[in-house]
Amino acid sequence: MKRCSNVALRIALVLACAIASSAQQSSAPLPTRALKFGVFQVRFDPGGTFTLQGDRWPALSGKWSSNGGVIELTMSGGPGGCDGPGRYEYRVDEKTGASLSFKLISDECTVRRMIVDGSTWVPADQARTLPPRLILLTPAARLSSNTAPKKSEGSWPSFRGPEASGIAEKQNLPDRWDAKSGENILWRTAIPGLAHSSPIVWGNQIFVTSAVSSDPKATFRPGLYGDGDASKDRSPHRWMLYALDKRTGKILWERMAHQGPPVDKRHIKSTYANSSPATDGRIVVAWFGSQGVYAYDLKGMLLWKVDLGRLDLGAYDIPTYEWGPASSPIIWNNLVILQCDTQTDSFLLALDAATGKTVWKTDREEIPSWGTPTIASTPNGPVLVTNASNFIRGYDPRTGKELWRLGGSSQITAPTPVFGEGLFVVASGRGPARPIFVVRPNAHGNVTLPAGKTTSDSIVWSRTGRGSYMPTPLIYNGILYVLANNGLFDAYNLKTGDEIYRQRLPTVGSGFSASPVAADGKIYLSNEDGEMLVIAAGEKFNHLATNSMGELLMATPALSEGVMYVRSSSSLFAIGRKR
Repeated sequence: MKRCSNVALRIALVLACAIASSAQQSSAPLPTRALKFGVFQVRFDPGGTFTLQGDRWPALSGKWSSNGGVIELTMSGGPGGCDGPGRYEYRVDEKTGASLSFKLISDECTVRRMIVDGSTWVPADQARTLPPRLILLTPAARLSSNTAPKKSEGSWPSFRGPEASGIAEKQNLPDRWDAKSGENILWRTAIPGLAHSSPIVWGNQIFVTSAVSSDPKATFRPGLYGDGDASKDRSPHRWMLYALDKRTGKILWERMAHQGPPVDKRHIKSTYANSSPATDGRIVVAWFGSQGVYAYDLKGMLLWKVDLGRLDLGAYDIPTYEWGPASSPIIWNNLVILQCDTQTDSFLLALDAATGKTVWKTDREEIPSWGTPTIASTPNGPVLVTNASNFIRGYDPRTGKELWRLGGSSQITAPTPVFGEGLFVVASGRGPARPIFVVRPNAHGNVTLPAGKTTSDSIVWSRTGRGSYMPTPLIYNGILYVLANNGLFDAYNLKTGDEIYRQRLPTVGSGFSASPVAADGKIYLSNEDGEMLVIAAGEKFNHLATNSMGELLMATPALSEGVMYVRSSSSLFAIGRKR
């Protein structure tokens, strides 16, 4: 009994010491030097006042008080709804006493809560140190040495097809179809899970990816809104690749690339399978962000997988807002090329398509971006173009060497660069910049336009305030078409930049995320509510038809041999004339 009492006494002493240590740690004085987090700086004066400022954010100031590891912030003259106090648990780094982190208790002030909750602040003069990026290759099977990249007429090998053009002629698609009645619907196949990735086509196979949540109520929220919140779905998922027969819609095979809880959060409008797969006729590659890159042969045999580590993408100004990735892989000359722009480090990566081994890696000073890179053959050789916030850049895809860079983009970039009629077009839709740039393929060096200039030897023309936020522009028969999320549809002369028309589309609904595609003088636009508009290409706006799919549409269609393949929130449709 006495021995038990001694043990109990020791345990009590240990617990008391731990509690005292924790209380002392939590009650440590707040750092008085300037601290930084994202685009913000804050200073807590020992006299009980604070000031918080951030680029393009309203300045916040007021009083603070603390007690037992809890801080209370009060403000006057701040944004609406910020008159009441905000209460947060706080913790000062016990080793350095210099960094400060917060956890929400209660706060009705939206702006203050967005910035402070979950944040960790470090000294404003502290140099940024990046942990090494470990890229782990796991070989699985060897690709046959006799399997050379194939050429297949009618293929749509990656997001938006060859060179991301979004164009496939001689399709003879119908103007009207209806998913409910079955008019001009050749087949429909249910696809489990949630995905905004687009279908790709090679030969008689279609490939789609998906992320299947173990939560039966998992969903996303479409619409035109500015919320940056993350989905609460962190349940275990299965990341899937499906191969379908494009003639019948039958699932030929399915492969589970990864299973487990997601490494990252996703935006409430997003999914855990945003990146479209890519193929060259030998392999098909699926990229699931922090869950890895997976390569299969066209019969579904796993060839290799590459773990890139955690890829943290989200709000550039508030790093605690996680949104997840969306850039898709492309395959060019036996290279799988990935654009990885994250909150920590950013880089372009080229992997050997047959083995997964790293061929080259080019580091970039960038903030998160979501566009897919584009490679085009130009008179000056192949050029790889990336869309990002600090700079739009051109590279030599053979080596990863930077050829040129162009500043002046938006702080959030999602559209993919496109190449047509000898010119690159790059756009982005985050205000206030929202630019469109038309770039010559022989650009070299820093081609950023001086203030007040819209053209140069390298820039054919540019505009601000007109770039698209999500949809990728379309170059078609000498005209550049730009679709905004809110349904404004613009047409410009590609060579001169002259506006041909600006038209509010007749059916907008929850807005547009999918990119335009074109065939045989017609343009196809998909809104999020499931309505597909058919627009006549040309200098006069002409709305030909609106067709209902009856399901949410976020993905961009694929075109192949007289059929348009449309990925909805739960199905894959084949639209075409019934023979």
